[in-house]
Amino acid sequence: MNEFIITFRECLEASLIIGIIYTVLHKNDLVAEKRVLWYGVIASLVASIIVGFLLTSINESVGNTSYEKAFEAAFMYITAGILFYVIFWLAKHVSDREEIENSVKTAIAGSGFALFLLVFFSILREGFETALFLIASVTNTGSFSYFGFFLGMILAVLLGYAVVVQGKRVDLRSFFKATTLLLVFFAAGMVAYGTHEAEEYLVKSGQIEKSSITRVWDIHKPKVSLNNNESEIFYTYNSSKNEYYYILHDKGTIGVFLKGFFGYNSNPNWIELILWALSMIFGIRMWTSFYRVS
Repeated sequence: MNEFIITFRECLEASLIIGIIYTVLHKNDLVAEKRVLWYGVIASLVASIIVGFLLTSINESVGNTSYEKAFEAAFMYITAGILFYVIFWLAKHVSDREEIENSVKTAIAGSGFALFLLVFFSILREGFETALFLIASVTNTGSFSYFGFFLGMILAVLLGYAVVVQGKRVDLRSFFKATTLLLVFFAAGMVAYGTHEAEEYLVKSGQIEKSSITRVWDIHKPKVSLNNNESEIFYTYNSSKNEYYYILHDKGTIGVFLKGFFGYNSNPNWIELILWALSMIFGIRMWTSFYRVS
């Protein structure tokens, strides 16, 4: 589900930008500039894929050491900060049709290369954000949904085409309002997961003892077998590890969903919970202010 939301939102923003630029060029009958537009789109997509591979390689090259946990903690904090910035501050300008049209007219007045750069960096930014947020999601949940990824991409392109090129009336403000709130939860979850990984680093590096950490709650540790009075309905079986996880464990049926969306942990420490709560308060207050929710 995370893959769908991230890809759908980011690709929709990119589709709107491309659509607005194309409409300006089409109205002015600028055939050569249209080719420059598509060259810029293709180049930015290739560059986005390269950026995605580089970020993934960096993330995987750290290795299974205490430093891996430190890297993941820093990566989550940085990504959460970027996500908060993107969904509130940059979102004001992404779908600003007049601002984009003025940029296109300025680029056209200069040269074809200026138009190419405008398109290239506008779409590359969306590609970079998509790669960054998806890697953070995979790091958090440990899984990736190709179905959600491609479905989000296809629907975003179709909706962007319908809105900009076909002139269909769609309440984009309500869409961005809803998805922004979901991304607030997602960003707060990154902060929580980053704090959890920071704890793992401190334990693995011997700086603190695991037994000294106070847990807010600790829900049912994994079991090799169930007692007679325990029903399999409330447990998820992991065949690769031969373990049963309670449904509210962060690897259980419900827990894994809550972990993916909200950064839920079945045994959080107090710092983790407090930072998650502060991130949520900050995000919801910004969301309320940005969309003027009464």
